[in-house]
Amino acid sequence: MSAARGICPAMMTAWGSDELYDRAKSEKYVSWLIESGAEAISVTGSTGEMTAMQPDEQAAIIDHVTRFVDGQVPVLASVGKYSTYETLYLAHKAKASGVDGLMVLLPYYYKPYKEAAREHLRTVRREVGLPVCLYNNPHFAGYEFTSREATELFAEGTIDSIKSAHGDTNRITDLKFMSDMTVFYGHDYSGQAAYAAGADGWLSGFPAAFPKQCRAVQDAIRDERDLDKGKAAWSKFIPFVDYFMDPATNAEVHWLEILKFALLVQGIDVGFARRPLKELTAAHKAKVEQLLEPLLG
Repeated sequence: MSAARGICPAMMTAWGSDELYDRAKSEKYVSWLIESGAEAISVTGSTGEMTAMQPDEQAAIIDHVTRFVDGQVPVLASVGKYSTYETLYLAHKAKASGVDGLMVLLPYYYKPYKEAAREHLRTVRREVGLPVCLYNNPHFAGYEFTSREATELFAEGTIDSIKSAHGDTNRITDLKFMSDMTVFYGHDYSGQAAYAAGADGWLSGFPAAFPKQCRAVQDAIRDERDLDKGKAAWSKFIPFVDYFMDPATNAEVHWLEILKFALLVQGIDVGFARRPLKELTAAHKAKVEQLLEPLLG
């Protein structure tokens, strides 16, 4: 069992035209991710449409991807649900499939008080016994643990790593100052700054769509300590990031529709997102193709 670190795509789930899981598309996509520099894989997370799945369907997708990867890179299974009961169900299924660790989103929707969320994580760690990556995402959970609170969970052995998904990289600076836990940057708009702040890896949608380009940013800054080289690699992202994060864009299309189309531009077909999302509009397809030219060139 290996620890996840580095470029860890939050892989998209491949659907057929009938909106059912497509194993062949998924296998081609996973192979491409690994060949393009992925050092770990996260399956059925937010970018993987976890909230659009039935529990047994999610468990089956985790099982298929893990067995297909077959130890080439570590696999993190996203199993976080609101209830501890359902989270444990998925976590035990994932363990039986041979995953290397669990990614656990804070209990969402009802927004429980933090001590209840702590016990949720402690129970998963105690009863399943696999490494836990805290998915600290205030955008989806409605709250987050502070860097100090997360560090306390690491110190007591409840979590081993964290996906810092707020987006602001000051959280990474604080986490690396307070502990030596593995810290993944968990958003998309500040990849360069995240590695300059000390991130150990990048776990989000961009590595799932642009693994080679994300790896170039990481390797330059984290490993080679060459900030100028890293800035040059990141500069290719900036026009696309400006479009991707623009509220005007988000008012018309969804980020997942954009990322799925970005894969298709590169010859990787994972289908469309499940409804109510849909295929990217023609106007936005043309815009995305234009913006991707410098990034993919």
